[in-house]
Amino acid sequence: MTFISAQAGYGKTTALSEWVKQSSVPAAWISIDQLDNDWVQFWSYVTASIEQKIPDFGKSVWLELEKGHSVSSVPTLIALLNELNAITSELVIILDDYQFIELPAIHRSLVYLLEHLPVHIHIYIASRTDLSIPTTRLLAKGELHTIVMQDLQFQLEEGLVFFRDTTNLLLTKEQVKQLINQTEGWISGLQLAAISLKHSYNITESINQFNGHQHHLSDYLLDEVFHHLSDEKRAFLLETSILGRMNDSLCNAVTGKMNGQEQLEKLEQLNLFIIPLDSQRNWYRYHHLLSGFLQKMFRKDSEKWEQAHIKAALWLENSGFDVEAVEHYIEGKQYGDAVRLIEKNLFILMQSRSAALNRWLSVLPEATFADKPNIEIFYSAVLLGIGEWKASFSRMEQAEMRFQALQGKMADRDWNQVMGNIHFFNAVKAYLQKNLHQTNEYFELVEQYMPEGSFFQTMGRNRYQGYSSFDDHLAFINNLHEAGKFLLKWIKAWGNKKEYPFVGYFYASYSQLLFEWNRLEEAELYVSQGLARDDVKPFARILIRIVISASRIQQAAGHPRRAAELLEQLKWQINSPDQEQFMLEIEGQQACLSLQQGSTSGAMDWLQKFGLSHTDAVSLNRMADYLVLARVLIACEQLEEALYLLEKLYLLLVKEDHLRDRIKVLILQSMAMQRLGQLEAALVPLETALMLGEPEGYIRSFIDEGSLMQELLTAYLKSKQGSYSYASSTSAVSIVYVKQLLQAWSTTPDQTLLFEILLTEQETRVLQLINQGMSNKEIAFQFHISGETVKSHIKSIYRKLGVNNRVKVLQRAKEFELLI
Repeated sequence: MTFISAQAGYGKTTALSEWVKQSSVPAAWISIDQLDNDWVQFWSYVTASIEQKIPDFGKSVWLELEKGHSVSSVPTLIALLNELNAITSELVIILDDYQFIELPAIHRSLVYLLEHLPVHIHIYIASRTDLSIPTTRLLAKGELHTIVMQDLQFQLEEGLVFFRDTTNLLLTKEQVKQLINQTEGWISGLQLAAISLKHSYNITESINQFNGHQHHLSDYLLDEVFHHLSDEKRAFLLETSILGRMNDSLCNAVTGKMNGQEQLEKLEQLNLFIIPLDSQRNWYRYHHLLSGFLQKMFRKDSEKWEQAHIKAALWLENSGFDVEAVEHYIEGKQYGDAVRLIEKNLFILMQSRSAALNRWLSVLPEATFADKPNIEIFYSAVLLGIGEWKASFSRMEQAEMRFQALQGKMADRDWNQVMGNIHFFNAVKAYLQKNLHQTNEYFELVEQYMPEGSFFQTMGRNRYQGYSSFDDHLAFINNLHEAGKFLLKWIKAWGNKKEYPFVGYFYASYSQLLFEWNRLEEAELYVSQGLARDDVKPFARILIRIVISASRIQQAAGHPRRAAELLEQLKWQINSPDQEQFMLEIEGQQACLSLQQGSTSGAMDWLQKFGLSHTDAVSLNRMADYLVLARVLIACEQLEEALYLLEKLYLLLVKEDHLRDRIKVLILQSMAMQRLGQLEAALVPLETALMLGEPEGYIRSFIDEGSLMQELLTAYLKSKQGSYSYASSTSAVSIVYVKQLLQAWSTTPDQTLLFEILLTEQETRVLQLINQGMSNKEIAFQFHISGETVKSHIKSIYRKLGVNNRVKVLQRAKEFELLI
């Protein structure tokens, strides 16, 4: 890869284009603008550009791109790499103006491409800003070449050659030196100065005026240059400045004249910041400096500005460039035409140009698409996704009333489609209001009007959403018994449908519910059915929920190795534009599993990598991440920090009325206090957790915490039976429920495995040294820890193995094969 980095006007594009002319290697050139900040659009342009140079290139790539955002990115890139490998000669791919790309998914896919790029393919990237991708590995391998602003700045010798060979100005060496210093070698500044000086009656005085920052200098010089042009050229420049790219026909349409090609060629001859986009000189664009300057001037005449955009939009639409036409219709205030094209291309736009679509809908007057059902529903979904629930629901209520009135006036199939989508949206609304009865009613209407399912059911399912009420039903619905009936009803209704990935969420949540109730065999049955569905695999948000549930079930069933394998394999199955966020979520689950299996090293690694802190301002969207953080902090003996974080999480969960995670926070609080030696204080949050958990039948949330929770429950039971006075005498927690939880430990599938899980790595090492006959003092010296810490470890080992001296602990350890 070669990377050319400098601000506007330093000649990046010129250097590349001149190099391409002189090189015998074919070059696929992609000129990027703001509209290309979309994953599918970006790679479509790359593929099309290569196809122009290599006939028949890209057939397998197009097949993947046509699937849009609902599929993973890796198969598309693999198809692209396979076709690049099949090319027998060298090829250059040039990405010009890469600074317009802000989408992380594009950056990540480019990294993937670079890491697997065939040796005969070369990438050139020109950008005004530094790259937003890691390049250290390429640099270390000698596969990265950089050209920076300092390399492109003109030195005095180059300035002398420039003014001598490309202008008719007779400047002294001192005058050129002064211009070089004033522009800091900025070639566009020198170029503008040269054009301006041609009209100067006092060159020395004019040069003295060229000062200040580049921005002010460029405006000043462009103004000078512009006013020395003929009226005809000024009019042409102003009217065509609205175009991101242009050819003679488009220019003629906008200006109303027939000399577009002649004008473009004259501007090129004047070296007036116009850049050809192909070797045949058919398509051009203006330099960004010139374009910005001209548009600022042209906007002052609002009537001409709008008319130029309308003419451009008409030409673009007639030529098949619908997306570009929408932009111009909006600028020309022809909102009806913009909406017409959006509706015509809606489903393609939703897949490949969603960012542009969101932007258009945010600036279009709402009345212009009030009678367009699919646009209305999409916009309501956008509002819902960004948390504007009230506005979203209000918009959908109005839409429903309008379209109910259209029954009989629309084709039955079209009307059913609209009403099916509206009913699905209303089901979402009822669900968010925690009204499962009404949610069921609306889902039944969806089945009636749209049995194949709504497009909106899979919208965004391959994108990371964090802590979502739709992804994890049990985090949102407090009544587990009602949730169980709801989930099972729709698994039975949708489970036999072949292409219905939305049901994957229900398999995941229902298996988690059965798991919470400790019905492991049933939970495994439903999670297996979810994993067997091919339709859920392309959707990262669905797949990750099912596999995490499967991993937890395997761990509880006594198969820790399989539990770990499922999470590791999941990393290779997730292919999404939001790959990085999904990977961090999986690694958080791996950290928790590592702790459950008695190892803190993985959790420590996660803590350092993830970058979260107990002092962060917590949000519901990151709740799952912060619960992992709290658990890791406790395991790492950062107990005060954990309690500080847990208190913030608890207040947020009470406010948002999320029961399950409130219980989890209370459990973690009690364990942190127990580790601090505050048993009496620890039983207070434990009692609250038990009181909240008993009506809903929570089991695994308690017993998965291992021996420390077993101790706490035993202490709580004794307090209830009168041995201690820690528990509240008015507690609503029944002794039967506490005994049920304690009894669950005796049904662990493999008791030996339980002890392996309960002993930490440090405790296992201490046990080995006890077996070697070492004293507490010798063990402390061996590990460089205090004698008190050794006593604490030994006491914990005694407690976990149910013994009270060294002889018995060694007997029990040998009995369960804990000593090698």
